[in-house]
Amino acid sequence: MADKSKKHPAPKRYPDELKERAVKMVQTLRREDPSDHGVASRVARQLGVGTESLRQWVKQAEIDAGSRGGLTTEEQQELAKLRKENFELRRANDILQAAATFFGAELDRRHKK
Repeated sequence: MADKSKKHPAPKRYPDELKERAVKMVQTLRREDPSDHGVASRVARQLGVGTESLRQWVKQAEIDAGSRGGLTTEEQQELAKLRKENFELRRANDILQAAATFFGAELDRRHKK
């Protein structure tokens, strides 16, 4: 299995402006008719975006606005940054431990002569 840290992120499929417009459309239509549960599907078809993508954008917008529980976009970015930093620190620590073991063994051999 390939190491995830070496992969490049997928290019953005949809521009941010389109996402914002789509989310606003869904939110507006839901306010106008809260009982209409097909809003996201219709807006997705109209704008030519994936229905599940749009649902996720709306969900994330609600989280970012504080009207729904979950990690905000900013918190997700911070978490990803910290995970990457943690990975790099663990890797550096492993390298330093290996070097310390190697040089410690080398000093032991010199002292035994």
